[in-house]
Amino acid sequence: MHRLTPCFLIVVMLFSGARGVAQRYMRLYPGIIPNAIEAPDKETLTANATVDSLTSHVSIPGLTVFLPKQTRPDGTAVIICPGGGYGTLLTKREGSDVARAFNQLGITAFVLKYRLPDSHIMKNPAFGPIQDAQQAIKTVRERAKEFDINPNRIGIMGFSAGGHLASTAGTHFDTRYIDKAGNTSLRPDFMILINPVISFNDSTGHIGSRDNLLGKNPSPEIIRLFSTELQVSAATPPAFLTHSGADVVVPVSNSISFYNAMQQNGVKGALHIYSRGEHGFLTYPPFQVWFEDVIEWMRSEYLIGMGN
Repeated sequence: MHRLTPCFLIVVMLFSGARGVAQRYMRLYPGIIPNAIEAPDKETLTANATVDSLTSHVSIPGLTVFLPKQTRPDGTAVIICPGGGYGTLLTKREGSDVARAFNQLGITAFVLKYRLPDSHIMKNPAFGPIQDAQQAIKTVRERAKEFDINPNRIGIMGFSAGGHLASTAGTHFDTRYIDKAGNTSLRPDFMILINPVISFNDSTGHIGSRDNLLGKNPSPEIIRLFSTELQVSAATPPAFLTHSGADVVVPVSNSISFYNAMQQNGVKGALHIYSRGEHGFLTYPPFQVWFEDVIEWMRSEYLIGMGN
């Protein structure tokens, strides 16, 4: 039986109907969206029996800001990238639900609605999502005082393909896909990767995510560029990874390869592998179990519990 820690009790309260979380939505770019082609906004939100809801055809990216209301802000912020194979976004189950759980612990959260690759809305679809992730980091860091956060404790979290996007942000920050002449650091201070897509190689990569992001016949060079286990360096931020060893959608070897690359480059991190459970942890492990592991790692790395 898992221990009933304060984190566990807070999560139970959250999903039992706790209220008082302040949130607001804002467009990610105040002006022109880079790499965009003018086209009608066809974004849709549809109900889904398995994951509650799906947001699709995203062409206008945005951030939903979740500010702690019932608890004093800790100063730490997490930008959340929902998964969905670069074809849709699980914006509730892997977005707002998680943001509210962070808020109950005093952590400020931002759910990123990033553009989904589509040649009708982007000149180069492969780079739209990482542009949006970098813009999210830039926005949060530059407005840290407004959001009452520490600009040096801004992390990025991702699920599945959102984990691929988060790991791309954590390994490509030296290449400015937006704001090329800017001075604001685009490096996240830490990463949280939940059953992430990491590799785009033929043997362990998630080919559906690869096809959606890079197209059906990507060159070996771009496959390597977006296989983030090959892009880890000593400057890569610390990361927490968790995965099911029984995942048949995105093999656990994705997380293992990224963790091994971190070890080889002297980057601190943690890897939790569950012996059972499906992709997305739909039935196991329960949310409060893996989320508590995330929070314990954040505490151990002094990412929370430090105040502003």
